[in-house]
Amino acid sequence: MSKHNNTTKPTALESVSAQFSEQVVDQRLTPNPLSQFSMDTDSLRLALVTAQYALRATRQQTPPTLNKPTGLLVLVNGMEQAGKGTAVKQLREWVDPRLLKVEATIGSRPLASQPIWQAHTHVMPRHGDVMVYFGNWYADLLYNAMRMATSDSDNEQSKSKQSKSKNPKDKKSVNVKSLPIAKWQDYLEQQLIKLQAFEQDLVANQTRLLKCWFHVDIETLQSRLNDKEADPHFLYQIDWNSQKVIEKFNEVAAALLRQQDDWVIIDGDDKSQAADNFCHEVLHAMQTALVSSKASSTETAKKQTSSDKSESNDQTKTALELEAFKSVKIPKQLKRIVDVDIDKSDYRKALAEKQARFAELLRARNGRHVVFAFEGMDAAGKGGAIKRLVAPLDPREYQVYNISAPMLYELQHPYLWRFWTRLPNEQTDHISRVAIFDRTWYGRVLVERIEGFATRDEWQRAYDEINRFEADLVTAGTIVIKYWLAIDKKEQLKRFEERQETPHKQFKLTDDDWRNRDKWSDYVQSAADMLAYTDTKNAPWCVIATNEKRQARLDVLDHAIEQLSSAYDS
Repeated sequence: MSKHNNTTKPTALESVSAQFSEQVVDQRLTPNPLSQFSMDTDSLRLALVTAQYALRATRQQTPPTLNKPTGLLVLVNGMEQAGKGTAVKQLREWVDPRLLKVEATIGSRPLASQPIWQAHTHVMPRHGDVMVYFGNWYADLLYNAMRMATSDSDNEQSKSKQSKSKNPKDKKSVNVKSLPIAKWQDYLEQQLIKLQAFEQDLVANQTRLLKCWFHVDIETLQSRLNDKEADPHFLYQIDWNSQKVIEKFNEVAAALLRQQDDWVIIDGDDKSQAADNFCHEVLHAMQTALVSSKASSTETAKKQTSSDKSESNDQTKTALELEAFKSVKIPKQLKRIVDVDIDKSDYRKALAEKQARFAELLRARNGRHVVFAFEGMDAAGKGGAIKRLVAPLDPREYQVYNISAPMLYELQHPYLWRFWTRLPNEQTDHISRVAIFDRTWYGRVLVERIEGFATRDEWQRAYDEINRFEADLVTAGTIVIKYWLAIDKKEQLKRFEERQETPHKQFKLTDDDWRNRDKWSDYVQSAADMLAYTDTKNAPWCVIATNEKRQARLDVLDHAIEQLSSAYDS
């Protein structure tokens, strides 16, 4: 028998929907905004479970599908006693409770040096999961906005009383009373803009959102507060028994809902009806997420063609895709690496002085978070530079993260998630508030771009996503210091051979390192594009281009000292 007879043609990939009959797809998996008018309770429950399992199937490994793994995050906010708990309880009874994650917060003061969303990233759902999140980052936002709003009101009343008073002591006290730093309206508007961008990035990275706002009138709220049922911890930590506070909350809520038009408002007057409406909204969101998870025709072609992931061999690019992104001209700084000589004794003296100054500045930052991001060519000296950077520090003062290929559970989240969860965090017990990344989130526009691990749309979109991410950190008070270490190809070969011959350094050298030398020009071009598109005022790059390891280490310290000093001065 001919050997050719034993070869089988690869099975064409199918969508998740192909696992169900046409009738099931039509009745339970196709988005229908009018479902609440056509579905009875049993039909709704069946559709919820079917959509839940279909969404989960988007992340399955066998058999692989055309769908991108996609999750759903349901944000639940609104008035107290508006039926939120009843609605989520019913949802959990109607779906498979093992596959529905529920988290809750009541709102607290946003933490120092952290964007308002950061404290919540560790509970993000995996792709394929559905999660309901009571409170979430909007609880923190509303907590702070309410503090400012009620403080504004108190100050206005105080000034009004004192302006009418004839007692000079009363008038003088106005200048002593602490006033809000900014009006709550300005604060709310600015934070909502940032959250909207953060949420858009979540959606772009396969975490769909459903935002539900439950509301009741003041009379209904008061009657429910005074009934015999036990009340949970109150959202936003405000006094819901105070009509004055409720009126101010409604004013703040109205401003929020005017600025963001993607909230679904659910009338909580009838808790049972509100629960049904909520379940219909969740069903529609799951169905929409399932539709959005289906790969585009271009991505489908990539999955079903050659296994060669090299960007240069990609035959599926359209003319439009090729024109969408313009690579920059490679700067001389990355092409002509200057060799310098430095005396060993001079180096040691300078190193000690700079390390002492660096440690002094780092310990004078008053608790501010610091993030160091190291990128560069293989064997460019990132590890050695980090080793000299932390040498004068106590090991408890910092965390070093050596970033390699993502684990499976990390791939089941937005790509920035594994970095969000490693940022310095005031919620943890760690006393360190300094994070040092050896390789970073820039892998999306470097190795993932070159090796084809990210689609063209994903890595091109990543420049803006990364810029927003870093801007949020800096705006919150974090100091971000970024390095690109460059050497020439001849120097890299020399260092590879030294590693190969040195037993305690052999672990640093892999087969991929040798293979990547064949793509040297691709990496240099990707680095040039990265530096051009992500060198921002908030987080500028420091390019250190030298074949001399000692000089590179001194330059790293010099830049860190400069950046810390500048941050304190500003």
